[in-house]
Amino acid sequence: MIGKLDDAMDFQAQALKLRSYRQQLLASNIANSDTPNYKAVDFDFATALRNASQGAQPLAATAPGHLSAAGAAPAGAKVQFRGATQPSIDGNTVDMDVERAQFVDNSVRYEAAVRFLNAKIRDLTTALKGE
Repeated sequence: MIGKLDDAMDFQAQALKLRSYRQQLLASNIANSDTPNYKAVDFDFATALRNASQGAQPLAATAPGHLSAAGAAPAGAKVQFRGATQPSIDGNTVDMDVERAQFVDNSVRYEAAVRFLNAKIRDLTTALKGE
């Protein structure tokens, strides 16, 4: 029974992890908009979600000297540099208009995923209570 509940919620859980991580990346881009030579980063959400839902595993430490994966990208998220839309003299590739738009879009989609997950939990609770 618990396995079926996990399966029912797993897709949304993966989506929330990826949305949260993407929000961190976008916030970092915005925070570094005036940092010389900073390269804006992002990842393809659809591909990352597909990889995560197919069971892609994050990298694992294979030797005692390896760093832990705390704070690392979730499974499926391949972070890449975003191309510069406007050349900058200091080498910074952050375009604030693009970053703000992506930040707001990701925030709205995160909120939608949370609401969907809450509705699913509410439906399951109602079914268990027999109301």
